[in-house]
Amino acid sequence: MEDLLKLKGKNIVIMGVANQRSLAWGVAKSLQKVGANLIFTYRKERSVDRIQKLLADHEFEAKVMVECDVNEDESIKQAFKKIGEEVGTIHGIVHSLAFAHPEDLRADFVDTSRDGYAFAQDTSAYSLVAVAKQARPYMTEGGCIVTMSYLGADRVLDGYNVMGVAKAALEASVRYLANDLGKDGIRVNAISAGAVRTISAKGVPSFNKILNKIEETAPLRRNITQEEVGNMTLAVLSDLSSGVTGETIYVDAGYHIMG
Repeated sequence: MEDLLKLKGKNIVIMGVANQRSLAWGVAKSLQKVGANLIFTYRKERSVDRIQKLLADHEFEAKVMVECDVNEDESIKQAFKKIGEEVGTIHGIVHSLAFAHPEDLRADFVDTSRDGYAFAQDTSAYSLVAVAKQARPYMTEGGCIVTMSYLGADRVLDGYNVMGVAKAALEASVRYLANDLGKDGIRVNAISAGAVRTISAKGVPSFNKILNKIEETAPLRRNITQEEVGNMTLAVLSDLSSGVTGETIYVDAGYHIMG
């Protein structure tokens, strides 16, 4: 299988590990199994200890760890400059970053503040564009950028509000970036993951109801796991998906197909 994936020794940047439940950590576990070099970014110094503890607990090794605040262009530029200096070539990026102010999730969408709307878009959607721009010079052998989306990009989900609009912008950005970067052999795709208990999910007031509804309604009659998201992301990053770009791939037990 490793020969088919062709990810052994490849340099993959993972953005967005908050704790062991993070989708990004699920991806890291899948990548580690096939021998990829793991490069982690973190937003604040306090995040370093959490990532290092996860690495130690699982006996993983980070090739590089670098600070990167995706709300700041200079921080992104310096982060990828450092990564480039350390490893030379970047073969893949996992963008698993999203945030909105809690008050903009609890209130009606029509009451979203201007600042809250802009902040959710900047952090959750524009950050992918900014990251792709700075990573592009180091992706000299092509590769793949994968971001994490959610069904709220396409449907109205109670309590998702401004984040749903940001995810819609994220998925549109995937398509436009795929067109821009395709000439460089760089693919760009999104994984629309089903409901998984992450820190971000806790911010959605109706999350427990969503979990129950999926179990009742999805074709597989269950919720999905962090491992399943990690494995599909692995496949999308790998040569198995060499002809796939600009796509949103659902890993949600089939829930999105139901009426």
